[in-house]
Amino acid sequence: MQFLLTTLGCKVNQYESAGLSAQLTSLGFAAVSEIPLADVFIVNSCTVTENSDKKTRRLLSSAKQKNPHIITVLTGCFPQAFPEQARKLGADITCGTAQRAELPALIADFIKSRTAIENIAVLPEAYEDFSGFNPNSSRTRAFIKIQDGCDCNCAYCIVPKARGNPRSRPLDSVRAEAEAAAKAGFKEVVLTGINLTKYENGLSRAVSAVAEFSEIHRVRLSSVEPDLLTDEVLGSLASEKKLCPHFHLSLQSGSDSVLKRMNRRYTAEEYYEKVQNICSLFGENVALTTDIIVGFPGETEEEFLESLDFARKINFAKIHVFPFSARSGTSAAIMENQVPESVKRERRDRLLQAAEEMRSAFLNAQIGKKLSVLIEKENFGYAENYVPMKILSKTVQKNEIVGCAVLSAPQGFCEGIIV
Repeated sequence: MQFLLTTLGCKVNQYESAGLSAQLTSLGFAAVSEIPLADVFIVNSCTVTENSDKKTRRLLSSAKQKNPHIITVLTGCFPQAFPEQARKLGADITCGTAQRAELPALIADFIKSRTAIENIAVLPEAYEDFSGFNPNSSRTRAFIKIQDGCDCNCAYCIVPKARGNPRSRPLDSVRAEAEAAAKAGFKEVVLTGINLTKYENGLSRAVSAVAEFSEIHRVRLSSVEPDLLTDEVLGSLASEKKLCPHFHLSLQSGSDSVLKRMNRRYTAEEYYEKVQNICSLFGENVALTTDIIVGFPGETEEEFLESLDFARKINFAKIHVFPFSARSGTSAAIMENQVPESVKRERRDRLLQAAEEMRSAFLNAQIGKKLSVLIEKENFGYAENYVPMKILSKTVQKNEIVGCAVLSAPQGFCEGIIV
């Protein structure tokens, strides 16, 4: 049989989709790239916003229109968080974020019965070790999931309902996957999870477990939460020389009153102190990137300006800006004083402008520095602090790590020569 798998959402979803794909391929399924060629169409869904749900609906509806005989599978966060809504989409097979290994058997059962199957399991308390590592991936960076779930219950976030309580992958399992990545020729590993700072076996221990393989030159963290990134944790991380000096440190707002309404567990000043510690431990060229929500319920112009000024104070290397989107099932969706869409858009544009200025300043600050660049495609790659770099001097092949002197910073990336 032939299958097409479409992934929406985060790096964790992408990792898990890779695991599903590998599992199906090992059982004789063949991956294809078009709906008309597929016998099975799988949507690994995201449900962070209602727009994500709309994308899922469109994908499933379109698949049946293009190929009426195709078997449709809906999996991931949307059916886990909203099973009744997911049921209405009419997928042939519906399952959530647990027991992914059962999917091939569910497909076989459907083929026999031609009766819709729903298998949305209760989320486990222990980590479900479902590997998504692909030794044959065309990527130059290997992603390794080490953690799942979150119990922070931020006011705007549906993730705890979709992913359950925090659970951590055993360290031996992390090490085994890192060894497989090393043997497959990967030189950089990215540790990912729903909330990495909830990794109960020690985030620095996970980094060290990956870094112990000589073939792996760099270890990178995906998004981390500031409240659990203690001085002790940062000190331990700084002792691992292979850890990339790049922290995607979620902010969401630079206004204390908004942070409180969001149920975030830190103040702007505490966040700033965290940043100061990161810079002192990892050096002035560390890259700090973040997410900021504009137009959270009740956000006044004064609160927005507090957030804007705070972002400038940190001087982020990059900011992902999100206008607040009410997510049904969260407390923020029913808060009073919802901000008009026109105001959200206007604030988004102002913050994006400031973010672009900060990005430009950060890239220009790289001029004259020597960076270590992992080539992702011919003559283009990323430095250890995630600066995108174009190599000018000579042809460099994919998956090489080269020293590069930065000469210029055109819009959005740097250019340099090998030294």
